[in-house]
Amino acid sequence: SPTYGRRSEDNGMKLLATALFATAFGILLGLSFPSLWITKANLPKNLLRSITISNRHSDIAALVHAIDISKVCFVLFFYKLYTFFCMFQEQCDSHFTQIWVPSNPKGAERLPPGIIASESDLYLRRLWGNPEEDLKKKPRYLVTFTVGYKQRQNIDACVKKFSDNFTIVLFHYDGRTSEWDDEFEWSKNVIHISVRKQTKWWYAKRFLHPDIVARYDYIFMWDEDLGVDHFDAEEYIHMVKKHGLEISQPGLDPEKGCTWQITKKREHVEVHKETDEKLEWCSNPPRPPCAAFVEIMAPVFSRDAWRCVWHMIQNDLVHGWGLDFALRRCVAEPAYEKIGIVDTQWIVHQFIPSLGSQGKEEDGKSPWQGVKDRCHMEWKMFERRVDEAEKEYFKSLQVQTPSNSTTLH
Repeated sequence: SPTYGRRSEDNGMKLLATALFATAFGILLGLSFPSLWITKANLPKNLLRSITISNRHSDIAALVHAIDISKVCFVLFFYKLYTFFCMFQEQCDSHFTQIWVPSNPKGAERLPPGIIASESDLYLRRLWGNPEEDLKKKPRYLVTFTVGYKQRQNIDACVKKFSDNFTIVLFHYDGRTSEWDDEFEWSKNVIHISVRKQTKWWYAKRFLHPDIVARYDYIFMWDEDLGVDHFDAEEYIHMVKKHGLEISQPGLDPEKGCTWQITKKREHVEVHKETDEKLEWCSNPPRPPCAAFVEIMAPVFSRDAWRCVWHMIQNDLVHGWGLDFALRRCVAEPAYEKIGIVDTQWIVHQFIPSLGSQGKEEDGKSPWQGVKDRCHMEWKMFERRVDEAEKEYFKSLQVQTPSNSTTLH
């Protein structure tokens, strides 16, 4: 059956309201002034012809005495009703040849719903043959690495840990892509995106829109300086599903250094979700960095969590500092039950400051120091934006802002 748009419905309602108002007004007028003569009624010419009124004055006078105004109102009623249905029929005819579906994605209201493809994927397809036969397998997971050519051996080891059940994307911040194909056979089957001197959060905001990666159950967003000798991707997915983690990361080797206590690998457990940090940082209910917390060097997101996180990434804040403290906003409460560290599959964070070499010497500061200063600046800016947005929201509801700030300092 045809779908009627809101605009068409509004037009039809206006016509109906006009006809009903005119009819009601005519009837009320007729009941109020039954003695009015028809000579004072402005009848349409075709109506006068249809009832064969003579142009002669004597005939009109005779007819006037026979018909009072109430009867004329009924004639007018049917005339108005007739003209209304004629106009409505014309609009109905046009409805059958036009499409307007308000529930379609914005900008696609004129398309029939059956042709709309609102989500996509990163599956690589052929340029020939039957499109329905392009894919022998549809990967269920996505892993991205932000890389420079100098860390190619690290990335080679990482890629080999992920099966063909993963789509692999390399974001190149140094502009070197062709060399990878010369050195690694697997490079010819992965996706390369090259934009110089950018970070993984810049890439993610622009290339990993939730509707583009909607086919993937989990999205890995990893740095290039990770050791994966003790990591198995399929087993990691198994643990994440088993423990219901929406946001997670592998445990970190405590012997190689960790920034936060919660990310340290623990023995004899599969996952852990909270830890003891500095007393002034931890609270009840548990919040970052004591619980509901992962770092940004190797996070893993479920499809639903990533849809939320993507919207929280700021266009101009490229380093992602402070984002880890706000991730808990993207899962249902209690967040500390949905965010955790997988201990059975652990990695080594090598702390290679590769982005420092992508900076620029300025105001007497080395390129590395300039990048570091920008990271701290972005952290404070992000915290302030979250805090102000939250206060503005609760103010609009005329309620007090809850004391659950994501800020650490």
